Amino acid sequence: MKNFSHPDWQELVAADSATLWHPYASATQAPDVFPVVSAKGVRLTLADGRELVDGMASWWCAIHGYNHPVMNRALGEQLEQMSHVMFGGLTHPPAVKLARILTDITPASLNRVFFSDSGSVAVEVALKMALQYWYSVGRPDKQKLVALRNGYHGDTFGAMAVCDPVTGMHHLFGDVLPRHHFAPAPPCPFDEPCSDSDIKAMADLLADRHHEIAAVIVEPVVQGAGGMRFYSPEYLVKLRALCDAFDVLLIFDEIATGFGRTGKLFALEHAGIVPDILCLGKALTGGYMTLAATLCNSRIAEGISEGEAGAFMHGPTFMGNPLACSAAIASTELLLSQPWQRSVQRINAALETGLAPARDLPAVAEVRTLGAIGVIELKQPVDMKVVQPLFVERGVWVRPFGKLVYVMPPFIMNDEDLAALTAAMVDVVASLGG
Repeated sequence: MKNFSHPDWQELVAADSATLWHPYASATQAPDVFPVVSAKGVRLTLADGRELVDGMASWWCAIHGYNHPVMNRALGEQLEQMSHVMFGGLTHPPAVKLARILTDITPASLNRVFFSDSGSVAVEVALKMALQYWYSVGRPDKQKLVALRNGYHGDTFGAMAVCDPVTGMHHLFGDVLPRHHFAPAPPCPFDEPCSDSDIKAMADLLADRHHEIAAVIVEPVVQGAGGMRFYSPEYLVKLRALCDAFDVLLIFDEIATGFGRTGKLFALEHAGIVPDILCLGKALTGGYMTLAATLCNSRIAEGISEGEAGAFMHGPTFMGNPLACSAAIASTELLLSQPWQRSVQRINAALETGLAPARDLPAVAEVRTLGAIGVIELKQPVDMKVVQPLFVERGVWVRPFGKLVYVMPPFIMNDEDLAALTAAMVDVVASLGG
């Protein structure tokens, strides 16, 4: 088998084109890819020797950057013990410790933890929990879900079914997906109140259909891949009250927002309310391993466990993987041991200052920031074949989609790199004209 060294990077790209299929890409028209040979801190080193400041934290998960000594040591020590063991009928210290950590740092009522392999599966688990709960307590009629327009919850079939059916990238599967209900995206901005009229459509939907609705699923405060929209925490307060009034479960998808990204450890803290089920992923392991968790309260756990099946009917092969759990423990302890709130506030200030000039550009519809998230929304979608190389030429890694040029940098990024990142964003957007 060919052993690629750095000078062979062009051959590596050719082999990639011949054999690999990248996310949201054609298999017959190879996408432009940039081969990475190492990563350290906030920098990616390409095979041709160039270094890129990573503004994406590898799709938002590498909050401590790359090649962190604390993380490396934790995985090395766990590897000496065991890399994997099945979770059916067995347990192990990393899974138990991580579950305790998660129940300690999330609201007290979320006292059961179910591990899975990825964010999409964590959502699948949450939806199955909600549906099996109602079946178990004698309400099999409650089998529908409610989600928000502009929402995104993952790429597996259950998760696709609660993504926006128009903008959620999955309209091709519309005829085979379960049909659920959708309410308008919250119109109230993050820093403004939420009026009764802002949530009226959701209230009317629950009033009319609550007899068939098992749960409402939302991304709290930040709608991520569905548009990078920030909305008022008061919407969540009103939504919790509606779910209680109509006996509907509430699911929060915090896969993108968890572990400090919005300035709070979890986005639910902005509203001060608690869901029945909570999905976590992405930054859970600091970007080192794939792992997700679905937490629920005693009502859900007892309802399912005392029902007909006597067990929750789900069981991933790699559930509770010891290496992944060890990475999550190390990442969470590392985060909590540092003044991460100040880091996120510093990043937010740098993003706000650095992206402000984009507000005057003719191609720009809006600029917005929240926590360690910076977004330039354009009036027209970007051409990735044009835009992506422009960022690489400027020494940064930014991966736009649709009309959005956005960043979610690692929390360790310094002010100089943040300035370079935002300057490149403004520069590239300015080059697009009107």
